[in-house]
Amino acid sequence: MAARVLVVDDEPGVRSALRRGLSAEGMDVTVASDGVEALRLAGTGAFDVVVLDIMLPGLSGYRVLERLRADDVATPVLLLSAKDGEVDQADGLDLGADGYLVKPFSFLVLVAQVRALLRRGEAAGRGELRVGELLIDRGSREVRWAGTEVSLSPREYGLLVALAGRSGAVVSKEDLLRTVWGEDQFVTRNVVEVYVGYLRRKLAAAGAGHLVQTVRGHGYRVSDEPS
Repeated sequence: MAARVLVVDDEPGVRSALRRGLSAEGMDVTVASDGVEALRLAGTGAFDVVVLDIMLPGLSGYRVLERLRADDVATPVLLLSAKDGEVDQADGLDLGADGYLVKPFSFLVLVAQVRALLRRGEAAGRGELRVGELLIDRGSREVRWAGTEVSLSPREYGLLVALAGRSGAVVSKEDLLRTVWGEDQFVTRNVVEVYVGYLRRKLAAAGAGHLVQTVRGHGYRVSDEPS
């Protein structure tokens, strides 16, 4: 599965450039423009790296980082800042940042730092993903609902992670095919429906039959709120 990167910057040009560039490097990129949205997305633990600007509306990058670490979200964070002072860098690192890059920066340097953080995250295990009572341990690949273990096949597990990683958002069948099955030309969109059925039955047996929801004509979503 492609590395998932969250890019947070209030400048549309920066967001667009980083999305294009990191996508071209084979990464799955999601963008946000303010601190509140950044905290909501990054707080799911679904991303492998967060590229976080410090100067943001709503909540500053410092406060987003502080809240993430307080909530035990261990996702590696690369801070972006127009400030190059030693005190600013020290403040960010003290709050739990894993890297600090000063604007304007070389895209090649940013990619190198992101890849270094990805390697570090892989070595340490990929952490936990939570949606309500759902807990996915991406290091051990264990899934639990309200403390009850849910035994999933590798494809079912990949499908659940792809959906839970975008909790509340609708994910199309095409996106799920690319994420879970890759570029296998022999796999059709119908296989997604089949595996969603398998996944739902196993979740329902643990009391989470409502978790995977169909949005007709668009795809599927994971939500702890009944549809």
